[in-house]
Amino acid sequence: MNWISNYVKPKINSLFSRREMPENLWTKCPECGTMLFHRELAENLNVCSNCDHHMAISPRARFANLFDGGIFSEVKVPEPIADPLHFRDQKKYPDRMKSAQKSTGEKEAMLVAEGEMGRTPIVAVAQDFAFMGGSMGMYVGNAIVAAAERAVKLKRPLILFSAAGGARMQEGILSLMQMPRTTVAVQMLKEAHLPYIVVLTHPTTGGVTASYAMLGDVQIAEPNALICFAGPRVIEQTIREKLPEGFQRAEYLLDHGMLDRVTHRKKLREELITITRMLTGAPPAVIADLPAPDKPVEAPAA
Repeated sequence: MNWISNYVKPKINSLFSRREMPENLWTKCPECGTMLFHRELAENLNVCSNCDHHMAISPRARFANLFDGGIFSEVKVPEPIADPLHFRDQKKYPDRMKSAQKSTGEKEAMLVAEGEMGRTPIVAVAQDFAFMGGSMGMYVGNAIVAAAERAVKLKRPLILFSAAGGARMQEGILSLMQMPRTTVAVQMLKEAHLPYIVVLTHPTTGGVTASYAMLGDVQIAEPNALICFAGPRVIEQTIREKLPEGFQRAEYLLDHGMLDRVTHRKKLREELITITRMLTGAPPAVIADLPAPDKPVEAPAA
């Protein structure tokens, strides 16, 4: 009896019992509500295949598509003081940091990398909105300074992907001080005559917009990205007027001269390659390599 109850019955139950499906296989598009299979969504660079809505994408996933073969090396960023103000709201600041690190798998809200993009050596920086809203703290300031110094040392263009809700309130005035620090870092690039290209993604707001995110030599945005200092809801409540349709979205800013381009995420890499090579005076990028011949071709006899 023990053999039947302990082995045979559990084996039968495991064969015929209902299997639970993982919850993360499907993602619902926030714009049109379409259920998207996670593999297809990842292959489409987190862009909805039904309505073309651009969802958030992590810095590592973005860099995997940006760099040749998805190969890049991280640039070391100096570590700031962990909790300078001993800030606490509903949680302690260190606890919020640990929670964000666990959910994203990243150390902080910004990733700095170097590598080749279409055989063009570059330094790239990307913010992660999933990490405490991509908020600009001391680490983010250190990351941009480190990226600028690395770009100047290697004489490479710097490409920055912004996505932030503004300054990090847990660091107070120390967070706001990153605005002039990052402005000085951008000036270093300009003095070295190196291109600084900014790609504004959804959302880019607050002190980030008021500093390094709007100082690029070329300003590109992803479609329908919210780009502003104060959000439209705050402005409506302040002036008590209805704002124009699409106000503070990428297309609206392009029409009013604040952006140079609005580019689909799937076409962004090719455009960045073209722009960086133009700004650095390099020849046009090689689209593809011809395969080597199987054996040497001999010249015909005279």
